[in-house]
Amino acid sequence: MSAIPLYVLATEYRAAAAKLADLDLDAATVTDTLESITGPLQDKVMNVAMFIRGLDGTIAAMKSAEASLASRRKSAEARREHVAKYLIDSMTACDLTNVANAMLRVTVRNNPERAEVFDPNKLPASYMRLPPPPPTPDPVPDLTAIRDDLKAGVLIPGAKLVQGVRLEMK
Repeated sequence: MSAIPLYVLATEYRAAAAKLADLDLDAATVTDTLESITGPLQDKVMNVAMFIRGLDGTIAAMKSAEASLASRRKSAEARREHVAKYLIDSMTACDLTNVANAMLRVTVRNNPERAEVFDPNKLPASYMRLPPPPPTPDPVPDLTAIRDDLKAGVLIPGAKLVQGVRLEMK
């Protein structure tokens, strides 16, 4: 690759072409002169284009590696969730809530209660709210209000309190 940058070669070519256009020269002389200048310019263009091709290959390899890593990560996340559920189920079945040794403490804790709407058509209208803009055409359940009222003992058709568990490891 020549040490002269492409933009310098392009500027020199344009300047030479402009000078030759102003001179009263025959077409063969103009063509020969421009061809003698275009050699380094064409070499530089090809070198830069090949560099771009190399970058295209690098980018494609990176995208492939990203996709492979994302797939492996999703698989590991699913496996982790499955094994964590297995551990929670096993500890719960044995009435174990806390197991510890010198290196690790494993605890099964209750999550905060949350409202679960199993039939939104049965919910009273007072428990429906419009979401923030952009609004959807249909109101959505206000789960916070539903949860608070269910905790206070209000019976709400179409909703109930549920409480899950989580695994903590410290």
